[in-house]
Amino acid sequence: MGDTEVTMKSKKTVFVTVGTTSFDALVKAVDTREVREELTRRGYTDILIQMGRGSYIPSKSEGGDDSIAVDYFTFSSSIADYLRAASLVISHAGSGSIFETLRLGKPLIVVVNEDLMDNHQSELAEELADRKHLYYARPPTLQHIIADMKVDSLIPYHPGDATPVAKLINRFLGFSED
Repeated sequence: MGDTEVTMKSKKTVFVTVGTTSFDALVKAVDTREVREELTRRGYTDILIQMGRGSYIPSKSEGGDDSIAVDYFTFSSSIADYLRAASLVISHAGSGSIFETLRLGKPLIVVVNEDLMDNHQSELAEELADRKHLYYARPPTLQHIIADMKVDSLIPYHPGDATPVAKLINRFLGFSED
């Protein structure tokens, strides 16, 4: 073997999901040199983008030479495996994606689609960010959120126990408490 030391850089993947809709602003934000460089600086090695119905095609990259590898796809029957494999998730503000990621205990940046009318999703993202379960961004602020984030400071999300509420409803409706 000689005197050479082989070092393997562990894979740290950022999974980006836009859900089933189009959210080109998020894909474009992740595809900027500034965001890629910031993720690389933070030790991430790969970006995998689920781009949905969007028309913007991000730049693929094999990585290497201190640059981040980038790949993308449109849809998958399930994103659960991608979420489990991720070191960081950057997601649209859909409640399903948010809660699935939080249940897995993954660091999460939620990016709100400002082009949606009556954007109730931003209220959920803001509330969960205020509770320190995730980071909240808009496409133009994504790079700054990544630069400032401290994933160790996030508080794990624990879903509430609905049993007491269900028992109260059952008792009110006259059902037995089995």
